[in-house]
Formats: sequence, structure tokens, C-alpha cells
Amino acid sequence: MPTIAFKAPWSRQLQIISAICTLLLLGLPLFLASRAPAAPSTLYSIAIALPPAILALSAFFAIRGYAIKNGNLLILRPGWKTTISLEGLSEAFPDSTAMQGSVRIFGNSGLFGYIGLFQNQKLGRYRAFATDQQKSVVLRLATQTIVITPDKPERAADILRQHCQLQPNPN
Repeated sequence: MPTIAFKAPWSRQLQIISAICTLLLLGLPLFLASRAPAAPSTLYSIAIALPPAILALSAFFAIRGYAIKNGNLLILRPGWKTTISLEGLSEAFPDSTAMQGSVRIFGNSGLFGYIGLFQNQKLGRYRAFATDQQKSVVLRLATQTIVITPDKPERAADILRQHCQLQPNPN
């Protein structure tokens, strides 16, 4: 089967959060550097270096898109990808409310994406690789639940079901 790719559009909310955080993470060190003493302490130097490091690390994990290839889901990132085997996939369905009421256990909730381990009543514990929560597609695998947010959620769910020879979800 050929590689099938989907974009990862950013929601308006993600655009606003990312823009504000970027301004703060770049502005704070500039402000501190402009007021730095002649011989800044180690702590002061860390305070200047840490915000841009957080920004760079978050950008490194940003999601550019998704691809389905050779029985795997690929999470496309800047210069690299995360590969998740689709073996054991039992369900794939779009659900625009899948992430509502979620609590972040570990990860990032708004700087270039909603990425990491989350939990809510609807899905239990799940991994999110999301950029627009309204476009959520839920993947139930044997050992985990994953949420992705491709530009065409219905089509992505259909292709994932076909790829793994699953029946359409009755929801």
C-alpha cells in the first residue's frame, strides 16, 4: 500500500497560545539581558538561556502531519518522525469531543501542539499528537489509545480502518 499523508492544521486556539508563548519565551530573555549586571550570576544566565531552550525543544516536537505506511502510523515532525505500529488496531473513528475534559499527565498543552500523555473520562489514559482538537481521530490499539488530528478526520479514520481491515464504527 502506498504512503498516505495528512496535514496537521493548527486550530485558532493553538495559533494564539503558540504566538503568545513564543513572544514571552523570546521577550523575557531579551528583557533580562538588557538589564543584566556586568557579571551576571549563574542563575541569572540560566534565566536568560532557559526560555529559548524551552521554545526550541517544543518546536523540535511540533507536529507537521501524519502518514500511514507499511502498517505504521507516522507522526511527522521537523526533521524526524515518531513511528507507531498499527498492529492490534481495533477501532479508528473521528470524535471532535474526544479530548474534552482532559488532564495532562505528561507533555505539552499548547506550545506548537497538544502532545503527550493525557487522561479524561471518555477515553481513559491516552497519547495525543494533536494540533486541532476539533479534528480528533481516536485510535484504539491493543495496548494504548492514541488521538491524532489530521486535516481530514473522516477520511483518515476510513483509511486506517481499511488499512487494518476493520468495520466502520457505528458511532
